[in-house]
Amino acid sequence: MGIFSSSKKEGELVLVFDIRSSSVGGTFFWAQKSGVPKIIYSIREYITIENELNINRLLSLTLKSLEKVASMMSKKGLGTPSKIFCVLSSPWYVSQTRTIRLEKDTPFIFTSKFADDLIRKEIVIFEEEYLNRHKKDIEKIEPIELKNMNINLNGYPTRNPFNQKAKELEMNIFISMSEAKVLESIKTVINKYFHIENIKFCSFAMASFTVSRDMFVHQESFMLVNIGGEITDISMIKKDVLRESLSYPMGCNFFVRNGASELKTTNDEAKSFLSLYKDGHMEKMSLKKIEIVMEKLKMEWLKKFQESLSNITNDISIPATIFITVDEELANFFSDIIKTEEFNQYTLTESKFRVIFLGTQSLHGIAIFDRNVPRDAFLIIEAIYINNFLV
Repeated sequence: MGIFSSSKKEGELVLVFDIRSSSVGGTFFWAQKSGVPKIIYSIREYITIENELNINRLLSLTLKSLEKVASMMSKKGLGTPSKIFCVLSSPWYVSQTRTIRLEKDTPFIFTSKFADDLIRKEIVIFEEEYLNRHKKDIEKIEPIELKNMNINLNGYPTRNPFNQKAKELEMNIFISMSEAKVLESIKTVINKYFHIENIKFCSFAMASFTVSRDMFVHQESFMLVNIGGEITDISMIKKDVLRESLSYPMGCNFFVRNGASELKTTNDEAKSFLSLYKDGHMEKMSLKKIEIVMEKLKMEWLKKFQESLSNITNDISIPATIFITVDEELANFFSDIIKTEEFNQYTLTESKFRVIFLGTQSLHGIAIFDRNVPRDAFLIIEAIYINNFLV
């Protein structure tokens, strides 16, 4: 099967695991040709915040949470899934958009095999570049996702490019890879409870990009900001193409861990303080002290975010619309930070950034649910993406 091939069946029971840096989620859904998946079960297990961030320890804790989720889902007795997908967030994958350009004096015929050969060369280059940068830490990585985002022949976008003649070609390809030992560890845990050999992997970046693009069809340029527990991912979309992505190690837990250190308290207490602070429920005596700490941490997060915006593109502007994905209770907290006046320097318009939270309300109506199934925005996005593009 070629990279550009796809198939779809109706009535398949699909199992999805959402593997993030601070939690693991799981959902069962029935695939629907209508494009609206029927979600029949959802669950999420959160990972304990540790005082120091260590990637090997985080992997161990993540696998334990995955085991809990897989065990509970297998015990529900909802049936045997025909397919299993794992959607990875940072730091469990790396991605890159690569632009392939080809120009010849005489016309050539663009075929599926021709495209696949070019893409495989780019995969090898990406793999070699990444391993050269991380050869002390990583032995082997594997491609998990290959997406053709657009093809231009002779300078023009082409929806049906195969078997056409051209002298010039430009393709934008999104490639995701993951460390081989991470993939094998995930498969081993899942196979204890679900005996399906071909477990498929994809990235949350591609899932959220695709769903946002299709929900907001008139918004051809925007940014995606996925704020995880340990990492924030930023993706730049221009003219419906995911052009650039980068990450920095400051997510929601940055405020908890550093808040605990500044206030000389535990992570659990700091998490409670953050919740009371953002909701405006702090007592006056405590508010002043916590406000000083939180404002300091917000400025640190903001500075890193601004640096990332400067590094993500060479263009003179970035899109003014930002879609954010984050745990629902922190959506307003991060939206308010991002709406800060200082961001006007990055846009050509006089207006502030328009921040849209991709939460359960904005996703209403694009999935259907069995009674009493919890609404989990990350799992809804993934179910829609997998239902429409991967099943």
